[in-house]
Amino acid sequence: MDLQLKGKTAIVTGATAGIGLAIARTLANEGVAVTMTGRNRDKLDTAIADIVAAVPGAQLTPVIADLSTAEGAAAVIQAQPNADILVNNLGMYEAKAFAEISDEDWRQMFEINVMSGVRLSRHYFAGMLERNWGRVIFISSEVGAFTPPDMVHYGVTKSAQLAVSRGMAELTKGTGVTVNSVLPAATRSDGIVEYLRQTAPRPGMTDAQIEAHFFQTYRPSSLIARMIEADEVAAMVALLASPLGAASNGAAVRVEGGSFRSIL
Repeated sequence: MDLQLKGKTAIVTGATAGIGLAIARTLANEGVAVTMTGRNRDKLDTAIADIVAAVPGAQLTPVIADLSTAEGAAAVIQAQPNADILVNNLGMYEAKAFAEISDEDWRQMFEINVMSGVRLSRHYFAGMLERNWGRVIFISSEVGAFTPPDMVHYGVTKSAQLAVSRGMAELTKGTGVTVNSVLPAATRSDGIVEYLRQTAPRPGMTDAQIEAHFFQTYRPSSLIARMIEADEVAAMVALLASPLGAASNGAAVRVEGGSFRSIL
């Protein structure tokens, strides 16, 4: 299927690994010129090499920036003043007992997961409205709809992304701009695999056994009973970013394997 994205420009934050890398690769494969952000030059160079190997001729622009700061956002805006598509993917997570989450933990989580997207959206969204076309997509999480007791601060930031996304979408009425959120469940990555290993009830379990235990114990409602693959999330993002996704606006789009039992 031709997603009609050839010639568009996109910014993907946190694009050096996992979902962000998969999104950048998928958009590049559709002919999008992608600006990729990251904090580490070596990781960013490796990510770009990964995409070029899969998509010869890919148009990629690396930007080194710490998007948990206003200065980092300014660096991205200076490097790429306009964009047709903004994918706010940058994020962090951690498991921590609620009583042990310090003020600094809260601030860091909020700056990275929420304000990084707010700062960039504040700039690029205005240009999209002026041009009467654009896509803003927040990569939220299934925990935006329910808050795990061991990740309260993370859950709060993911819920906040849904609020920001919906509020922005209300400002697009009658235009060619859309704003949506995507809610993946646990998506396979080195970080998630290591996190799941911490849930193992006994030593010596294989990663496959640990994954099965996680879904049996912590996500028994999952209909696919496995982790999501990053490319599966990227495929949904590419559709929402395309002209073919124009009818989805202000939506919280699930890519979580059926964990939610509600119809809506």
